Amino acid sequence: MEQLSADAAQGGAPIIVASNRGPISFEVDSSGDLRVRQGAGGLVSGLVSLRTPDVLWVCAALSESDRLATRAAPGGRLDKAGHETQGTRLRMLDIPLTTYSRAYNTVANSTLWFVHHLMFDTPTTPTFGSAFRRDWAAYKEYNDAFADAIAQDAAPGARVLVQDYHLTLAARKLRERRPDLRIAHFSHTPWAPPEGFRLLPDDIAREVLLGILGADHAGFLTRRWAHSFLDCCADVLAADVDVERLTVTHEGRTTELGVHPLGIDSERLHERADQPDVEARAAVLREALHGMRMILRVDRTELSKNIVRGLEAYRELLLTHPEWIKRVVHVVFAYPSRHDLPEYRAYTGVIQRVAREIEHEFGLPDWTPLLLHIEDDFARTLAAYRLADVLVVNPIRDGMNLVAKEGPVLSTRGVALVLSREAGAVAELGADAIVVNPFDVQATAEAIHEALLMPDEERLRRSQRMARAATASPPTAWLAQQLDALG
Repeated sequence: MEQLSADAAQGGAPIIVASNRGPISFEVDSSGDLRVRQGAGGLVSGLVSLRTPDVLWVCAALSESDRLATRAAPGGRLDKAGHETQGTRLRMLDIPLTTYSRAYNTVANSTLWFVHHLMFDTPTTPTFGSAFRRDWAAYKEYNDAFADAIAQDAAPGARVLVQDYHLTLAARKLRERRPDLRIAHFSHTPWAPPEGFRLLPDDIAREVLLGILGADHAGFLTRRWAHSFLDCCADVLAADVDVERLTVTHEGRTTELGVHPLGIDSERLHERADQPDVEARAAVLREALHGMRMILRVDRTELSKNIVRGLEAYRELLLTHPEWIKRVVHVVFAYPSRHDLPEYRAYTGVIQRVAREIEHEFGLPDWTPLLLHIEDDFARTLAAYRLADVLVVNPIRDGMNLVAKEGPVLSTRGVALVLSREAGAVAELGADAIVVNPFDVQATAEAIHEALLMPDEERLRRSQRMARAATASPPTAWLAQQLDALG
């Protein structure tokens, strides 16, 4: 421990962010040279906004190009290897592929994600046998790799921000190595209630909770998720929880909880939306609409996003309210996600099949009821936000959902939002959205009908209020809150 502290004192970072995915990635161009691609998302925006050389970002090398760049860098420190890193101090960890795959695909994405989003079909899944114990060992190794790297690179008393369900064990492991550090863990997902969390084997459920309680501060996107975490700590650990003060005391330590909603950086979003490629795509969309009204959804083909029920709700709308035939078009952007997992590939196939069925059932020679786009195109998404009359966001369960916030921020005429009550964003936007039960297809269809009938002035007022709420805690403020919580 003394050696680590001494190393950290020699150029160690006073602020460290740790996450599975980093702010940049690498790709090999046609000439065989490594090129940098800038990452996206609230965490990246928040870090960039700090504009300080004091931050070191520790992440995993996700691709073979990332690993090539990492292996050529001293200790994985890309900013010291001659690579252009967009001004970010960055360390990528070259974790063995087998370890990474088991930790990321099997444990993080196929187990913890499913637990927190309540997505298991419990008569058949999950099953925790010896194979899963092997995968859990890999998950622990993955978290160990992060703890070792941070312990080596952190200055004495540094503040460390550990991000998300991939790294639930890292805070405790890091505290064992560097008790001088101030550590926060932030959960970007929902947190399962005890009856869902208890699907995990008892010892692993304890490890997950104890891992996060290794932090001084545990952050959540909404009070609802924070309360679920408190309930799990009380149920599984018999910990002393204070619901009013949002604290958990266990094994002589107290962890403070915080609620930090993640909002939109309006200036950056509008700046990107004003680029020529966005206007070009808007022109294509206007031509496709032929003056009809747009019902929009934007999602990854992630099971929790509930795309299929959303399509079924649109089918129900056309069946029960045929007056909308030839007056609306449902534009669906369903961007590929986690296609290395078979259930996600299968889900994408179901989305495509249901979309074809709707086209065949309702399509006319002069009317295409639904436009489905599977390929990712951010500029087209921004263009659609500006043109949409109704935005449908109906996840089964979601930590926040930034699509629900981006739509009102970019809408030019006001957009009516149909929003699942299970999305974290409902805590901020629910008063002005039309809130639905995501499992009730008929009610969702009626909500879309109500949204289409909403008077223009009311739609604009609601949209403007939602836009203000969506930008109240931009990434800069969100990240600063977590740092401030560490003193």
